Formats: sequence, C-alpha cells, structure tokens
Amino acid sequence: MRMRRYSLIAIAAAAVAVAAVAAWHLTPMPGGGEEASTQAPVKIGGPFEMTAHTGESVTERSFDGKFRLIFFGYTFCPDVCPTTLNSVALTLDALGDNAAAVQALFITVDPARDTPEVLAEYTAAFHPDILGLSGSPEQTTAIAKSYKAYFARVEDGDNDPEAYLMDHTVFIYLMGRDGEFLSLFSYPADPQDMATKIAAFLNRTTS
Repeated sequence: MRMRRYSLIAIAAAAVAVAAVAAWHLTPMPGGGEEASTQAPVKIGGPFEMTAHTGESVTERSFDGKFRLIFFGYTFCPDVCPTTLNSVALTLDALGDNAAAVQALFITVDPARDTPEVLAEYTAAFHPDILGLSGSPEQTTAIAKSYKAYFARVEDGDNDPEAYLMDHTVFIYLMGRDGEFLSLFSYPADPQDMATKIAAFLNRTTS
C-alpha cells in the first residue's frame, strides 16, 4: 500500500510539471478556453518511430491528416490507465462520424511487458480504434522526451522482477492534423468535454 501512495504522489508531481510546460504552448480553444502564451513556446511532440500493435512500423507521419489523442501508460496499470482508456473510448463514441478524423494512440512506457500482442488484446478491450504503440527502451525514452512525458519504474517490496509499477504522466495530449500540439486533457478526463472540444477544433479546420 505504501508503494501505491508513493506512485500516485509521483504521478501528481509529473502532471504539474507537464502542465507548466504546456502552458507555454497552448492554442486557444475555439469559442474560448485557454489563451495562447505570449512567451516563447516549448515544443511538444516531434518525430518518432514505434511499432503498432498490428506489427507495423509507424512514425509521426503515419497519422498525417488526423487529429491524435495520445496517452502514455502501460497494460499492468491498476487504475489510471484503464480509467483513461475508457474515457478515450467514450470520447470516440461521442464524436460519432467525427471520430474518423481522430486517431487514439496508447503509447506504452513498459515495453518489456507490453509487446504488440499484449497491446492488441488490451486496447481491443476498450475500443477497436485505439492503436497501441511500443518500442525499444531507447525509442520509448525518445518519444516520451519529445512529449515532455514522465515515466519511471517503481519496484515492489518483494523483489519480484515482474511485479512492478510504472509512474507516468496522466495527461491526454491532443495533437493536430500535422502533429502540432493543441491541448491537454487532465485526469480524470470527461469524455463529453473532450468530444466537444475536439469537435470544435475539427469544425474550425474544416470551415
């Protein structure tokens, strides 16, 4: 139990850190919301190469033309990840036909356990349109760094090499059609709020 409390504290600290970074780079929400910073932006996102749960190699260019909902997590996550992926699934459902313009990506921070096969089974339990991405430790570190995402392994008290947790950033990133950073959704994310804001961005780019 002590490990779980420590884990959540670390997650909260990481969330504050990412929020501070993102505040430099927020795009105004259509019809109101965040105001763009007048300070020099901090870049969020960038080039990457990962393996999709389908077994295909993908890069940031693989999703050009689509908005992206990106969440960093892992399949052994006891609470935050399943809650968040359920919210993403409900968001896609709430978007209706607009969901075709959005690609949801679940990027594992635990590639040692989260193989493409494991990710395929896990994401399918939430929504068929959520794509799991995994990579080597180096690729995982690189993509997390580009998104200013935090993760760290937390060992359990029994020294079981397979029974560990991963602290990680709990934000959902909304990226635009060209991979540009648009906004963050905080945990616990409200599906209807996400769908409304995503639809507003979609309407703005198609009007």
